Formats: sequence, C-alpha cells, structure tokens
Amino acid sequence: MASNLDTTVTVFGGSGFLGRNVVRALCKRDYRVRVAVRRPELAGHLQPLGRVGQIHAVQANLRYPASVEAAMHDSHIAINLVGILAEGGGQTFDAVQAKGAGTVAGAASAAGARMIHVSAVGADDNSASGYYRSKAAGEAAVKAAAPSATILRPSLLFGPEDQFTNRFAALARLSPALPLVGGGANKVQPAYVGDVAQAVADIVDGKGKDGGTYELGGPEVLTMREVMQIILGITERERMLVPLPFGIARLMSLVLQLAPGALKLTPDQVAMLRTDNVVSDAAKSAGLTFAGLGITPDSIEGVATQYLWRFRATGQFQKKSA
Repeated sequence: MASNLDTTVTVFGGSGFLGRNVVRALCKRDYRVRVAVRRPELAGHLQPLGRVGQIHAVQANLRYPASVEAAMHDSHIAINLVGILAEGGGQTFDAVQAKGAGTVAGAASAAGARMIHVSAVGADDNSASGYYRSKAAGEAAVKAAAPSATILRPSLLFGPEDQFTNRFAALARLSPALPLVGGGANKVQPAYVGDVAQAVADIVDGKGKDGGTYELGGPEVLTMREVMQIILGITERERMLVPLPFGIARLMSLVLQLAPGALKLTPDQVAMLRTDNVVSDAAKSAGLTFAGLGITPDSIEGVATQYLWRFRATGQFQKKSA
C-alpha cells in the first residue's frame, strides 16, 4: 500500500495564515509538502510543522506562469490559497485572485495533478466589491482549466494570529469606542482556521465531491455587532460600539486605506460589509458544507478565549468579576 509520503502536495500561498494551518494538517497525515511562495527564504517558520525533509519551500509568483509550472513539477495535488485583502503595486485582485488562480489550475491540469482552490463565501460576479468579483472570476478560471477541481469557500477566518479578532481586540485596547460600519447589522459566519485546514486535508485524502463547491462557515450566524461584543467580553473591556453609516465609512476609508496595521480600512472593505457573509441554503441542501465532510466546526467564542486573553488589561492574570 502506497504511503502518503509518496504523494507531493504543492501548496501555493502556504506561508500565510491559512497556509500554515494547511501545511500542518498535511504533515500530520504524512504528505510530502512543497510550499510555493514569492519569498521562500522567509518561509523557514514552516519547517517545525513537519519532519526533517517533509516540507520544501520553492519560489513561485502567480503573476509569472513559468514559476508556477516549475513549482508543479512532479506534483500530484495543487492547493491554491493565495489571496490579498488590499491591492498594492502589481498585486491587484485581478492579477492574483482571478488570473493567478487560473494559472495554478492550468499548471495543475498540465501536470495531471488534482486541483483544490480556496475562494471565499461572497464570491459574486455582480458584487460591489472588487475582492468578491475577483474571487468569482478566479473560480470560473479554475473550472475552465480544471473542471474536476474542488473549490472551498470559507467565511471570515478566525484563529491565533488572524487579522480579524486580533485586529478588533487591538483596537479595543487603544480606543474608547469601536466603529460598526453600517451599524454592524451585516451577518457573518466565522470559521475557525483549523477547521478549514482540516477540510482541505480531507479533500486531499479523497473525501468530498470532485468538482464540488463547498461553503465553510462556523456553527453560528452572528451580526458584526455580536462579534464585537464577544471580543469585548473575552478581553474584558467595556467599549462603546458606535454605528458608522456606510457613506461616512467610505469617505474615511479614502484616508485610512493608507493607515498601518489595525487602523487600515479600504473602500473595497467597506463595500464588502454591505452584504452578509454566510453559507447559502443551496450549499446546505447539497451537503457541500463542513457537515458534508463530517466536520463539526468550532465556535468563535470557544476558540478565541484561548488566545485573546493577552488583550486583557493584565493578560492571563486578569481577575474574574464576582
């Protein structure tokens, strides 16, 4: 019987937030992992996730097809995780998330490899958000090049080192108030990054439906106001939640798109907040969800408690109220 060590899985974008968790999950299942990134010399932090020689970093940039084809040499499975939240220089939504996705799928098809592509809940050709439009275009490009490809659409990802819960917890430490764009009424279904990584690894194992599009959301549908309240509860901070109309938020984003770190807000991100980010009824009825893969997802409150404590006034030593 062949070992998983005989299977090479090339993970594009494997050094990112989701990528690190996917690489860890694949290593636990004994796959040989090739991590394709723009700067392989900066991917050394991945090595402890596997055994000696199990993880190999190579250079690849989705905007340069030759580098993608080289990264796929003798590979059996391709996983595309590459995505950006904000555009900068040559890293545009279209170049990375639309054309880039098609480039990976084309290289996988040419190599005779299986293709797994991670998109996003909310991908829509008609969205007001360029991010979501490019995600939809990327899915179409993947399907055109590799019709049997499996697509995974996670909702908002959370977990240690995320740019979601940590961002707002950091803001709460600095500011007496937190803004709720559009009033915070839009709905989200946060998915734990470890659960999504498990779903990717399960698809690599051969579970799931070839050509299927899975939508991966956590166990709870929450408004952004409720998410903020959960974060404030875990960090034990009392902050005002101030509604911010979309029009004002967009004007502010014209300036804040240049801000660093947690303060950054782009016009496209404001547009994204105009729509709900939840698993569709169609995906549920078709069994194309976590449940369809036999995964019981973790809640944001259950997991975030394990890492957001560091944002409390005195960290893990914060006294519990009576």
